[in-house]
Amino acid sequence: MLRRTNDRSAGPYGTTMLYQMHELGRAWLAPMTYWAEAGAKMFGAHGSWLSSLPGAARVAAGYELLYRIGKDYEKPEFGIHSVDIDGVAHPVVEREVARKPFCRLLRFKRYADDAGQLGELKDDPSVLVVAPLSGHHATLLRDTVRTLLRDHKVYITDWVDARMVPAAEGAFTLDDYVGYVQDFIREIGAGNLHVISVCQPTVPVLAAVSLMAARGEPTPRSLVMMGGPIDTRESPTQVNDLAAHKPLWWFEANLVHPVPPNYPGAGRRVYPGFLQHMGFVAMNPERHFQSHWDFYQHLVQGDLDDAEAHRRFYDEYNAVLDMPAEYYLDTVRIVFQEHLLPRGLWDVGGERVDPSQIRGTALLTVEGELDDISGQGQTRAAHKLCTGIAEADRAHLTVAGAGHYGIFSGRRWRTQVYPQVRDFIARYAAPAAQA
Repeated sequence: MLRRTNDRSAGPYGTTMLYQMHELGRAWLAPMTYWAEAGAKMFGAHGSWLSSLPGAARVAAGYELLYRIGKDYEKPEFGIHSVDIDGVAHPVVEREVARKPFCRLLRFKRYADDAGQLGELKDDPSVLVVAPLSGHHATLLRDTVRTLLRDHKVYITDWVDARMVPAAEGAFTLDDYVGYVQDFIREIGAGNLHVISVCQPTVPVLAAVSLMAARGEPTPRSLVMMGGPIDTRESPTQVNDLAAHKPLWWFEANLVHPVPPNYPGAGRRVYPGFLQHMGFVAMNPERHFQSHWDFYQHLVQGDLDDAEAHRRFYDEYNAVLDMPAEYYLDTVRIVFQEHLLPRGLWDVGGERVDPSQIRGTALLTVEGELDDISGQGQTRAAHKLCTGIAEADRAHLTVAGAGHYGIFSGRRWRTQVYPQVRDFIARYAAPAAQA
């Protein structure tokens, strides 16, 4: 797929060794991590005689901080077991609807007590949340899903860590991503479906729906695109600048590595999660250092609520996955370097992506005023491309004071963004008789 013009290795060990060295370092640190975890419990647990010693709180806090810095962070659970609707808790069941090598389609099935029988709220519109495949797991959208469940049937793409996919399954490209989205739309049925894409998937989602429209296939009733890189030439950010100013061979030579033999995907070329995590932290190192120092102080002072909030955030933030190399390099080239979608030059499987072909689908774009990942105008650019959608069926929302995560998670999402997303979807939902 990609022919490297310069064969340059990353560092003295070359590209084939970095992942192995990382795994060796993890194994070497494991005993110290276990020891730190035990120390935190011995000096911090109620009833332990060590917790009554002078300075025990500081020792326990230091041990726990060391443990959390060194531990492995596994993929978190969604943990959505109920949803509150009008003051009543309704049970929620998570189940797998479809499975592909690189992604699972999950359904959060919500129930309500209707006429004395436990049954699903059948007339609510269906929403497919396309989660980003860009480092973090789909659980990063937990708050998005939980909020949507109040009024919708909710599905989400749960991307699989590429290191867990055997190399025999073949490559995964950006074209494959587009195909997955189309297959999931068909699986759910477009009749009363609304698609919400968050960040990176705005591009493949727009491509998927454009191609379906061009073929005359049914398309979703609405698209909600949030903080995505439709046209990164608009208000470029630090992330955009890196992709634009480094040649493609640099990304392949320095960021792509084979999966070590201790994982099912041994030999598969990936952009490793640990390198992505280093990039996340490098964007705001002072903030992360201060956050860990505050965590230590909260433990010493017995401020357990703030300490637990820190644990929850970093349990999610530090859990990262490997991305397939082909998909990652495609994204760098197509989205950030050559801007093929907004230039009208993107072909997927031999078909030209033409968003002007979309007719019967409404469009809402959402941007954060302070977004430092997808700058203002990058998502809104979708309106310039979707000229087949009537002006009355298109809308845009810029969320004042919101950064990237604030438009789909947290207080601003729940109180400012979601009410407008909910009303937009309701406006274009199919009549109950057709649902």
